[in-house]
Amino acid sequence: MTELRQRAVKLLARREHTRAELARKLAAHGTQEEIDTVLNELAGAGLQSDTRFAESYLRSQAGRLGAARLRQTLRQKGVAAELIADQVEELPDEFERARAVWQKKFSAAPADRNDWARQARFLQGRGFSVEIIRKLLKECEE
Repeated sequence: MTELRQRAVKLLARREHTRAELARKLAAHGTQEEIDTVLNELAGAGLQSDTRFAESYLRSQAGRLGAARLRQTLRQKGVAAELIADQVEELPDEFERARAVWQKKFSAAPADRNDWARQARFLQGRGFSVEIIRKLLKECEE
């Protein structure tokens, strides 16, 4: 049990992890009951927190990604849906974040349809909504 706890603490020392991530990484080293006990101890001691993970992830990635992509990644990492909704709601204006990402990548408004589509695909791949992309590229053309 102490070996399992040490592994978990080593993982948390490198970066924040969700409870689900830690459980998956520790699965080969102990029983489910032992893992749950260790994870409960770590959460109780304040060493592991899904809220802190979500805040850290959003702080580092919100400047590059749209809300859809951020939500999807947090969901894949095992963060609860209500926690995701609360955290993503607190982000700065998505239109302004999309504009900053677009300005960093592209120096000029789309020249033709193909260029417009290329820029839109780029922003969509970053997780920005279609409405935001249309509004941004229309504003750039004017």
